[in-house]
Amino acid sequence: MVAALLAGAATHGAPAADTPTLQLSDSTPIHLDARCGSDFDYKSNVIVFRCVRISQGALAIEAEGATATGLDFKGSTWVFKGKVHVTLPDGGLDSDEARIAFADNLIATAEITGSPAVFEQKRDKAIVRGRALRIEYVPAAGRVRLTQDAWLSNGANEMSAQTIVYSLRDQRVLANPDEQAGRPVSIIITPQKSDSKAPKAEPKAEPKPEPKADARPEPKPTS
Repeated sequence: MVAALLAGAATHGAPAADTPTLQLSDSTPIHLDARCGSDFDYKSNVIVFRCVRISQGALAIEAEGATATGLDFKGSTWVFKGKVHVTLPDGGLDSDEARIAFADNLIATAEITGSPAVFEQKRDKAIVRGRALRIEYVPAAGRVRLTQDAWLSNGANEMSAQTIVYSLRDQRVLANPDEQAGRPVSIIITPQKSDSKAPKAEPKAEPKPEPKADARPEPKPTS
């Protein structure tokens, strides 16, 4: 019940009809580019990429460097470091470091950390922004989870808590009291300006014309 009330208070407007969804499948190709080269250590079976970008459908991860244990995307974990940027539908995530898990040839989860890590999603009439020391993104669920000094705003309302969960698909915000580690959930609601028009000013009364002076000549005195 508390979570539902928080969600209603922090959500601005009804969900958009054209809210983007992720259409990923295990047949969607994964592209990898390493503009600055790569090194493969055969002894440790670790690949190091520099100036790397990995993309699949609407998702992409870019960083100054990345390490991975092989190129098997059926079940592997990649660590990205340095100016990490994750591209999302109509938004993105930025951080110092990211741990990306691949499962069954899909980008399964992206866990990013920073001081803080930041999140942004562009909507039709607003931009949703968030930040936290740790952000977890689950593409299949279209969900972003912000933990440790979490903050989220849609431009009109703000929420801060230990943990905030935001749904990209229906623009719904949840802050479960059981996940707050004793920290209160704070919500700031900005009153919306009224659309009522200011009353029109009364028209000024036009001044009445002054009576004209009698222009007839005065009679001459008789002798």
